[in-house]
Amino acid sequence: MREKAIVITNNVLSKEGFEKTSDVIFVDGSLMDVMKTARDFVHKGHKLLTHPLMGSIKPNETPYKTIAISFKAENGVNLDSLSLMENSIETSEKLIDNRPPRNWSKEIINRVYEDYRVIDFDLIHNAFNI
Repeated sequence: MREKAIVITNNVLSKEGFEKTSDVIFVDGSLMDVMKTARDFVHKGHKLLTHPLMGSIKPNETPYKTIAISFKAENGVNLDSLSLMENSIETSEKLIDNRPPRNWSKEIINRVYEDYRVIDFDLIHNAFNI
């Protein structure tokens, strides 16, 4: 059985999929906003439960991100989680700056983004259920 978690996401599928079993923080913003929100929780003593860059979809390809952190904060900062979070933010910023997301038509964006929502949810769902 997995430990109780806080799920931080900008993906409505993840929000709906976890709101009955976890505390969900829905970020109405970008992938980077989700990552920075997770980092802020790590600064408060929470530990990462999932890797911020899990999966093979790069941050400059998808607008969605779901990250799980510990429900309870520890005394002090978990340095492994902080290092992983900071490195993931730095990597994401580099990828986004070096190769911005494609400029697709609205019709294509709607279809592609739905696929990215499903992939993001599937990754976090499987991480929790292994």
